[in-house]
Amino acid sequence: MVDTGATDSLAPASELRKIGVKPRGKMAYELADGSLEEFEFGLAEISFMGEITAGRVIFDGDDVEPLLGVTALESVGIVIDPANGTLKRLPAIPLK
Repeated sequence: MVDTGATDSLAPASELRKIGVKPRGKMAYELADGSLEEFEFGLAEISFMGEITAGRVIFDGDDVEPLLGVTALESVGIVIDPANGTLKRLPAIPLK
């Protein structure tokens, strides 16, 4: 699932640990309902749509659906087309 409202990506903690991702710190995050919650995060290699990047991944409950945050998308030049809600590749990654 892709969430443009989420900066960082998240996945079930047990799955992250299974692939060797270790917690590197904790950060407070604002949830969709406006409440604040602190989560552990790690650093992971992330690949999707034939692209590869690395970024912060939140360790969440074991029953959550993995979520791809906007930072991972933008780092490889993929944006959400707001007209139809699909992912779109930019012709180049902006450096300005």
